[in-house]
Amino acid sequence: MDNEQVIDILKKKYLFTEIGINKLKEFSRQLLIYNSRYNLISKSTEKSLWNRHILDSAQLITYINFSIQGGIADLGSGAGFPGLVIALYNSNPKFHVKLYEKSPVKREFLVYMINKVGINAVVRENVYSEKISSNYIVCRAFKKLKEIIKISRENALKPHKLIILKGKNAQEEINNVSLESNYKYKLEKSITDDDSKIIIIEAE
Repeated sequence: MDNEQVIDILKKKYLFTEIGINKLKEFSRQLLIYNSRYNLISKSTEKSLWNRHILDSAQLITYINFSIQGGIADLGSGAGFPGLVIALYNSNPKFHVKLYEKSPVKREFLVYMINKVGINAVVRENVYSEKISSNYIVCRAFKKLKEIIKISRENALKPHKLIILKGKNAQEEINNVSLESNYKYKLEKSITDDDSKIIIIEAE
């Protein structure tokens, strides 16, 4: 899928505005510039940036209610996936996005993009240093599901929804985690990879 096809999907399926698309274009341009100096994303995925990273992140919008007064916490934001893409889509000033990233280089890039493009998001260093009060917890290429559930149980206020992008071993990871009765999950197919899954967990 080429960039224009992805942009068409972002507009028609996910209702990104022209302003949002332009911000994504600037984000992708700056990311490639930074990536020539720092390893923010794998060099092998640069040519498929829009499909592999941007669209993969944008598909999570389906599972988020942006009309509420609340927000999301993105654990291990890296170069901004999925949190920065979600923040670019969000137009509700009362819906907040927190990007947690331990790498100083990646945090610097996230802060730069927030200021450069004008994005309603803040960057945090340590997911373990404060209580997570967000309605949604999202992550992509973060830690094993067991550790994500531990963070949810011990460091996040209830209720909240976990939205986790995982590969082909998603069901196996779930099977290896002991979910308590107040955790209900379902699996959704990823639109960017037939083998990948989106784990959605309601934590009450």
